[in-house]
Amino acid sequence: MSKLGLLRTAMSSKFSSIRTVRTTYKHGFVAFPARQFSTESEPQQTQDQAVDSFLRTSAPGSLYAKLTGCITRNTLKTDIVNLLEGCNLSLEDVKVEYFRDYNPSAMLVHFDSPQAYDQAFKMIMRKGRFYKMEKVAKSQWDTIAPYDGKTVLLQGIPLNAVPEDVARFLSGCEFDASSIQIFQKATVPDKMATVRFPTQTKAMNCFITKNKGFCLNNQVLVRVLQ
Repeated sequence: MSKLGLLRTAMSSKFSSIRTVRTTYKHGFVAFPARQFSTESEPQQTQDQAVDSFLRTSAPGSLYAKLTGCITRNTLKTDIVNLLEGCNLSLEDVKVEYFRDYNPSAMLVHFDSPQAYDQAFKMIMRKGRFYKMEKVAKSQWDTIAPYDGKTVLLQGIPLNAVPEDVARFLSGCEFDASSIQIFQKATVPDKMATVRFPTQTKAMNCFITKNKGFCLNNQVLVRVLQ
């Protein structure tokens, strides 16, 4: 085939392609180069997953601290919440750490953000200089069992007392008889007992009505554990 014939063939093929595109467009669609598509839909992030991802990356995170110093058996959770005003604390954000004789050794506090922790530090510097605050690990917070004002400590139980004697001492109070635990510490001459109450109000009622009452021949001191 001559060069002229080859040129005509190429031009004819080109114009034929143009006509095909025009005809296709006229019928409502245009043919484009083929693209490979997967039959499997691509995973899409749901709204809940997006929110959860945002919270994980944007939430400031919790901090835990221990307050020591001016902590006595008369120090209440409400005292700490009031001391650390502006830190968005509730009573559930405070735990009391006790020695083995149930005298308080420290207060553990949960802060929902570093900003709340910084605010607490400012408040201690302003009006609680007798307190010392230091950060602790979450594991230390988790190991402290909260009594939540529903457990009563009885001090001065006679050595020969049994759970039935403690139950008689608490006559008139609503409590969980199966929760009575009597024990003795090496440094204390008498026994002690802990008793669980269904509510804080009932535990406080026990303190009001039974404190310094007598179990057998011993006078018993009643304390509400936090």
